[in-house]
Amino acid sequence: MPSPANLFKSVYATLLLIFSIVSVMGLIATRQSTLSNNVNPATAFIVIWVAIIWLSMVEGGQGSLVGLQPIQFDLYEKSHPITYLSTKIALNGDNLDRYLLGRQFMVCLVVFIVNMSGGPIGGAELWGYPDWVKNIFFTTGFAMILFTCQVGQLASQVNGSLNMLDYINNYGCLFTFYTAMALEFSGLLHSSYLVQYLVSAISGKKIESNEPPRSALQGLWYWFRCLYSLAILVFCFAVTLVALFEGKTTMWKGVPAWLAMVIFFILMSVVGMLEAMQIAFFAVAKFTPEERGDSKFQKLTCQLLFKGDGKNLPGFMIGRQLMVVSCMFFIARVTSVSIPEGGSNIFNVPDGVQEFFNTGLLGALITTIVASIAWQLVASAFPLAFLANPITYIFLRICLLFEASGICHGAWVLAAIQKKAWGFQRDEVYIGTAEERAQMDKGDKLSQSHVGVGHLAKLPNFAQNAPQSLKDLLETDPSVGAYINSIYDDIENGKN
Repeated sequence: MPSPANLFKSVYATLLLIFSIVSVMGLIATRQSTLSNNVNPATAFIVIWVAIIWLSMVEGGQGSLVGLQPIQFDLYEKSHPITYLSTKIALNGDNLDRYLLGRQFMVCLVVFIVNMSGGPIGGAELWGYPDWVKNIFFTTGFAMILFTCQVGQLASQVNGSLNMLDYINNYGCLFTFYTAMALEFSGLLHSSYLVQYLVSAISGKKIESNEPPRSALQGLWYWFRCLYSLAILVFCFAVTLVALFEGKTTMWKGVPAWLAMVIFFILMSVVGMLEAMQIAFFAVAKFTPEERGDSKFQKLTCQLLFKGDGKNLPGFMIGRQLMVVSCMFFIARVTSVSIPEGGSNIFNVPDGVQEFFNTGLLGALITTIVASIAWQLVASAFPLAFLANPITYIFLRICLLFEASGICHGAWVLAAIQKKAWGFQRDEVYIGTAEERAQMDKGDKLSQSHVGVGHLAKLPNFAQNAPQSLKDLLETDPSVGAYINSIYDDIENGKN
């Protein structure tokens, strides 16, 4: 039987989620979201659900591809041929790093699109809701945050991490994988590699690679993309800052330009800190207590993070997800360009170019590189420096408070529904446990995926909830699978 506390959290979180989804759809139907107001409700409805479903593929696909790194291909090549099509490319050379770079941009872009499709316009009224309900769910964007975080992210992360083979064995996830790879190949995000080199130089640590040195032609193509990516990033900043100063964004009316600018950079820093924290926390999880630093906040943070059976780390990841999505929605509102009626275009560009600016793509690119990837790369080189920051400890407390509130427990309900609806089965059903694979002379491979300086973190999301795995995060540990399965079974069966 479920504990009264867990039962209460699951029920109230699910009811809040249902209320949020119905309210968002109601806003769209009554032309009170940005896209439904500017185009039509049918288009907004289609766009928001396509975006949410695609976001779930992006989030769940990461857990699956990262988690399948040590598994030998021939164990699932025939049973899951589409999964094999993804992994044979993703797990070759440095392709997993490339995929994660493109995926990061996809997450930011899709969240911006979701905000554009369902975010309420100013003064939205719906079905006689009292003012306090409208302020909580519409003005702050709380309904959109719950909808996006649980439906588009957390539920898929659960299933993508625990049912890896089944989750990505479809052409939707395959298309998502190729899209992420194409985005990285396009060079849009290559200015991130400049940050990579800078971090490597500052830390004095070499960037490791699974691939041979580039040829002269490959080097020329690589550096060309780095430079034009940097030029695009500078241009995106220029357009966004001009729009902020001229009051041509979807920022709330009455907010002065200087304050909008301050809010923009504060939100970017908050997202950056949260991204860096997850990297720093998973890095120091492999350290001994003596290696985690001796400053006041290093000790306080590690004591809180790793106390008891280690469940505060996965708890932080859940609360962190809610905070990041919240900040991204606010950033989308601050940076999305919107020309008032009769106003001139940014830099007097043609209307077609201005429509492109209005898509939110520029803000998504800035957020991806400056507020996400750059901070992750810095944290990969200097994890202890982030632990010594008092803001890290404060944010950790806030994230754990969010998780303890149970407000995201609806994601577990959705995960269970999705698992039954799609017939997902545990990976052990197809490829056996780690011990069984070893007995068949098909033991797990040591990961060829580099971590640390110059590499984005390869976090398999909820598959790392086991305390022992936190100590041995990136090494093969057969006991972790059994522990995760028991936790997942308890959640599905409603046990404490």
